[in-house]
Amino acid sequence: MSKMVIRVDAELSAELLGAFPHLVPRHHRASTTITGTVADQQELQGVLNLLTSLGVDVVEVVTIPEG
Repeated sequence: MSKMVIRVDAELSAELLGAFPHLVPRHHRASTTITGTVADQQELQGVLNLLTSLGVDVVEVVTIPEG
């Protein structure tokens, strides 16, 4: 598992964030970061695919080093 930060170019609604109950949102001016642990590349790709399919532009994906 890897802890990730995903920054998107949108303010995500509570309804949309409900699709990612294991990720923690932090709203910024005109963007949102969602942070949490993803099990593997497949789960990460699923999150990214869902965001893209909903018309949300992913700006950045960062792996947070453990420690």
